Amino acid sequence: MTDKIKNPGPSTGDRKSEHVRLCLEEEVAGVGVTTGFERYAFRHNALPDLDFEAIGLETAFLGKKLDAPLLISSMTGGSAGTGRINERLAEAAQSRGWAMGLGSIRAAVEREELAETFKVRHKAPDIPVIANLGAVQLNYGFGVDQCRRAVEIAEADALVLHLNSLQEVFQPEGNTNFAGLLPQIGRLCRDLGVPVGVKEVGWGIDAQTARRLAEAGVAFIDAAGAGGTSWSQVEKFRSADAMRRAAAEAFAGWGNGTADCIAEIRAELPDMPLLGSGGLRNGVDAAKAIALGADLAGFGRALLGPAVDSAESAAAAMRQAEFELRTVMFGIGASGIGQLRGTDRLIRR
Repeated sequence: MTDKIKNPGPSTGDRKSEHVRLCLEEEVAGVGVTTGFERYAFRHNALPDLDFEAIGLETAFLGKKLDAPLLISSMTGGSAGTGRINERLAEAAQSRGWAMGLGSIRAAVEREELAETFKVRHKAPDIPVIANLGAVQLNYGFGVDQCRRAVEIAEADALVLHLNSLQEVFQPEGNTNFAGLLPQIGRLCRDLGVPVGVKEVGWGIDAQTARRLAEAGVAFIDAAGAGGTSWSQVEKFRSADAMRRAAAEAFAGWGNGTADCIAEIRAELPDMPLLGSGGLRNGVDAAKAIALGADLAGFGRALLGPAVDSAESAAAAMRQAEFELRTVMFGIGASGIGQLRGTDRLIRR
């Protein structure tokens, strides 16, 4: 049996537009919680014995070649304005050879006229594109058919289910019944026909949860740790409920830091395809994420502002992250991504 939404409030598409505005205009980062990357440093190699220009960033994900082990994290879609952002991000991702995650496609599944805001394959024909839905929607009427429709809309290579329990608590329209989701995720993994991954939205996935997801059949995990955008802070700005606004402040420092999540999951699941996102600011953070065990490093809000401007601005920001990543590799003497993942030059401060 599925639950009914208690308070439908604004449409899903309108809510996504409001989320983008708040992420751009308000201070929505967590307070008192960090990614944990600041606790790590690379030992400099003064004689790397490498040609900087020959350092390779190439890798693969979901069976497709990438020019860099980097991902545009799931962010937006569902309105005309956010659709333009998705197109610009897709164009930039194609030009730089990154993977791309889309924001939740729930809006388009519910309202067919919004599907165009997630149709980016014409801008990104060669890269992995990942469709996205809230896992909790499996308790609110979404099944295999709706999930398959999300994949079809995006012409996606995979579906990622996001876990956002605290956001739903603070969201005025929140869906808070997370009971019994794991077996439903397992059934979807078996029946959907494309890889199904799971991600957090910025509070992190710990090793024990990752193990449960792996045993359910999940194909990849995005740690999506704390230290970047806090969705309780975002929802605080949307809420007209004084109690919830005040309570959100108590959770401004909630979450598991990204660095610890990556290291824990990799130690627990050595072979699980793992994405590392959550508060990454630059290519040095991306290098630390990969050295800690991530296969790809994901950037979210850091690319949102540039994408609002243009695809060229987004691509320029992505090029800088690649340059910083390559420079880290030069600085430690790693000629390729495999050597970065296996480096002994990442030390805890």
